[in-house]
Amino acid sequence: MEANAPSTRDRHVVGLIGGDICTSLSPALHETEADELGLRYAYQLIDIDELGLEAGEVGQLLAEARRMGFSGVNITYPCKQVVIEHLDELSAEAAALGAVNTVVFADTRMIGHNTDGLAFQESFVAGLPGVATNRVVLIGAGGAGAAVAHAVLTLGVEEIAIVDADGDRAVELAASLGRRFAAARVEPVSGASIARHLERADGLIHATPTGMASRPGVPLPVDLLRPDLWVADIVYRPLETELLRHARQLGCRTLDGGGMAVIQAAESLAQFTGLQPDRARMFRHFAALVDAEERGAVLSPAEG
Repeated sequence: MEANAPSTRDRHVVGLIGGDICTSLSPALHETEADELGLRYAYQLIDIDELGLEAGEVGQLLAEARRMGFSGVNITYPCKQVVIEHLDELSAEAAALGAVNTVVFADTRMIGHNTDGLAFQESFVAGLPGVATNRVVLIGAGGAGAAVAHAVLTLGVEEIAIVDADGDRAVELAASLGRRFAAARVEPVSGASIARHLERADGLIHATPTGMASRPGVPLPVDLLRPDLWVADIVYRPLETELLRHARQLGCRTLDGGGMAVIQAAESLAQFTGLQPDRARMFRHFAALVDAEERGAVLSPAEG
């Protein structure tokens, strides 16, 4: 073995399991920061759409990744909730949210974590300081929506109205939040009533895949927006979604999904390796990746 070669502990193979993830920046973010930390690190995309698999088949992908010596995997839409039944243990946060975005393979156990809530919370505080948070409308009651809802209720949002294309899912999330916080602070609402709820809201949070490069569009009629409404979107590919573009044109304060993506990546890298990444450095690399993409260039991990 070479004198300066990384030890086995410094070598990691990790990945991302989800659907429609071919444009994810996670490989570049993780691998570049791992290089800075002196690790030998490979990040693989495991796209269930390309593999022709359903979300419920995530268990076999976990088993295969573990058999191949992965340190762990990130989990994204549409697998964040269905993955739970395949795990041996959940962190307190993942159990409370009922969703997992990071799985660590520890000895013989697969342990589920959730860093989405922390990532959104810190991004929100940094990106929308001082905004009113009396009433908020949340679109999306899936795994990401659950994390976002917990985050803003923890930050002190007084009332949150939750709307989802699957009405039952909105009801279930509201009930779960009501048990942890207070039932009076959470209300599941129908899409037909979103206009009425937005009229009295301070802010709008979007937590579905709508607006991604492969899923263009907006999650609600844009004429429901108004200049004094702040708007947050968790989508980061593209960084400026159609929803945020309309909101900015109206003069709304906005928050894109970039901060959440970087903080989540930093937290999961720490879970996989036991080392603390440099978040500021990761933010700089993320900005370089986005800038390169806008210019039509491609950055390799070494160039970021």
